[in-house]
Amino acid sequence: MIAGLILAAGQGRRMGKPKAIVEIDGVRLIDHAVSIFKQAGVEEIFVVLGAWVGQVEGATVIVNDNWRSGMASSLKTGLSHINDIPEIESVVLSLVDLPGVTSAGIERILQAPGELVVATYGGLRGHPVKFAKSHWPGIIESAHGNVGARDYLATRSDIHHLRLDDIADGTDLDTSEELRDFLNS
Repeated sequence: MIAGLILAAGQGRRMGKPKAIVEIDGVRLIDHAVSIFKQAGVEEIFVVLGAWVGQVEGATVIVNDNWRSGMASSLKTGLSHINDIPEIESVVLSLVDLPGVTSAGIERILQAPGELVVATYGGLRGHPVKFAKSHWPGIIESAHGNVGARDYLATRSDIHHLRLDDIADGTDLDTSEELRDFLNS
């Protein structure tokens, strides 16, 4: 089985509040992310929360008590938690602040062959990404601060890069200004 993992533990300092609870058209970013995973056919979805912790319909909440140390701690917390579930063979990972990621983009990642699949937009790496369970120990070991799997992926020559810009947008929302621009576009 391929599970979904959404990282949403940060405080959103530059946004002014945790991004998980930022709303677009009355829908929290975390609920939007879970919804597109569900629409793509992902049955088991996990969300890593920290600065804000609350109910997330349709997902299992994993709390990262060490969220202040950076995104890597959320990645490690999430992968370590689901590592103990034998049915899960791979994970599709995304970030909560990517409202342009679509269910079609997630489906394409799910269906792509290979143990390491990375979305690209305009030739640049982005999310979602798919990691087979055999890679989780290396990812956990290399992740640090605000660097998730990037350092691990830099050592690999077996990555399947999958262009998604025809069906999704990898732009992230880090600031209230970026949110305003997104809402006005």
